[in-house]
Amino acid sequence: MLNPFYQIVDDANWLPRFLPLGLKLVQLRIKDTSEDQLREQITYAQEQCHEYGAQLIINDYWELAIELGCDFIHLGQEDLDDADIGAIRNAGLKLGISTHDEGELERALDLEPEYVALGPVYPTILKKMHWAPQGVENVRRWKEMVDDTPLVAIGGLSVERAPDIYAAGADIICVVTDVLYNDSPEERIQEWLELGASQLGID
Repeated sequence: MLNPFYQIVDDANWLPRFLPLGLKLVQLRIKDTSEDQLREQITYAQEQCHEYGAQLIINDYWELAIELGCDFIHLGQEDLDDADIGAIRNAGLKLGISTHDEGELERALDLEPEYVALGPVYPTILKKMHWAPQGVENVRRWKEMVDDTPLVAIGGLSVERAPDIYAAGADIICVVTDVLYNDSPEERIQEWLELGASQLGID
């Protein structure tokens, strides 16, 4: 079972700061860098996550993930266009997929992913989106459609907004800027971890 709190980082050097606090689900999402640097980042992230018993998910770079022995990747819809799903599955990689509308959701579910992500739930400052914010009601609708497949909510989420999103049916909440852009990232991530623990019924 995946942890109900999911942090995305843009650099593996965040991990020594976050993993000792109890972070158990993390995605390494790096854009616009060399393959050698990517290989170093992924290898370091693997070492860190192995040491602390955390699940590492690699964004996009499925060929490197296979080469380096990773076990989980995340693909966006554009990534899916170029990915060799057969090779990914033959390598034993687990798969998470981004979705933004019902057509994308149907496409994702046909691939039997380990989770489906819906976003942006709220407006996000991270990147320009082609889609309007989904809102709480779409989280509820998506959960009905995905049934037993874990649903990840992402986009503009905060500790303060999280209870409504969990209540709407999200199994997992994923954040980037709420932690990485916070004045006190470690303190903020501890708030998330406490909230995630409460979802698991852990005091």
